[in-house]
Amino acid sequence: MTPDIRSIEQTLIENLPWNKARIKFVTRFLLALFTAQTVNLSRLATVFAGRAKEDSNYKKLQRFLRNFELPYAQLSQFVVKLLGIEGTYTLALDRTNWKVGAADVNILMLSIVYRGIGFPVVWLALPKTGNSDTNERETVIEIFIDLFGAQNIQCLLGDREFVGKRWFRFLRQHRIKFQMRLKKDTLVRNARGKLVHAWRLFASTRVNRMLVISEARQMWGMELFLSGCYLGEGEYLILVSADSSSEPAAEYKKRWGIETLFGALKSRGFNLEDTHLKEPERLSRLLALLAIAFTWAFVVGKWQAIVKELKLKNHGYPPKSIFRLGLNMLCRLVTNLEHFDLVGWRKVIKLLSCS
Repeated sequence: MTPDIRSIEQTLIENLPWNKARIKFVTRFLLALFTAQTVNLSRLATVFAGRAKEDSNYKKLQRFLRNFELPYAQLSQFVVKLLGIEGTYTLALDRTNWKVGAADVNILMLSIVYRGIGFPVVWLALPKTGNSDTNERETVIEIFIDLFGAQNIQCLLGDREFVGKRWFRFLRQHRIKFQMRLKKDTLVRNARGKLVHAWRLFASTRVNRMLVISEARQMWGMELFLSGCYLGEGEYLILVSADSSSEPAAEYKKRWGIETLFGALKSRGFNLEDTHLKEPERLSRLLALLAIAFTWAFVVGKWQAIVKELKLKNHGYPPKSIFRLGLNMLCRLVTNLEHFDLVGWRKVIKLLSCS
């Protein structure tokens, strides 16, 4: 017995109103990805379902990534539906980059943080090297607002790249709460109104003891709230927000979820850096497919953690990541055909159907 491909196709059709050819391709891509656990097209072509030869599969993969127009909005909504979360969302904004030969790949990603992991909902493959600019950040946030509403953003988190006068004004205009990390040499006004480097406000703090400054300080022509602590070895964690917060460090800690996402997309899951794709449009299509695969693997892993009754270790996390549990389960289902688990297969299809 083998996995019923049509059950995946039917489930995707019910949740993604795309044409049949597109759904058929996405289904076979997901199965190949769970088998190969790499985005390298040559490797995927060898395990692509169907009667076509390897060369034909490779060309099919290329054509999809080159030509198919994907409704990204529907896909983002499907990711959230798969997770089954409602209410407001904690968002993490970050950028990841790597080299493909001499070319630079540069991706700006907005994720929903849930259970310590970031889930991709909006992204831009940037046609340049280096930091994102305000226009690119605003574009990503505006797409999210159009899909889910600004009122559903609980907090936006970002590292030292995501600061600036125009950017903060944009967030305040949309009433978006945020916690961003500041560079320690950013100029701020102290209690006497004198411009000083931000780290000086926290120079007397003990290592890892957060100081929350209750009064707003002038920065970039607006009043913002600061908190921070000394990390040791000349490093500081300094956070800036538009509103006073009693636990800014706890909020900011959730930003690590997007780093977990990048790790899963890369070396701990789908080996994203194996791709030879450089063009922004093709990379965006590839990320769309990975978003479905990653989220499906997570919800399967969440189910597996309950079934296996995994106990948390001393650090508060299970011995194996939820994502990895799910990915391993999906890999077994599509590759271990001699001992095919029909009950398990029906369960993972049900999870994909969001029911």
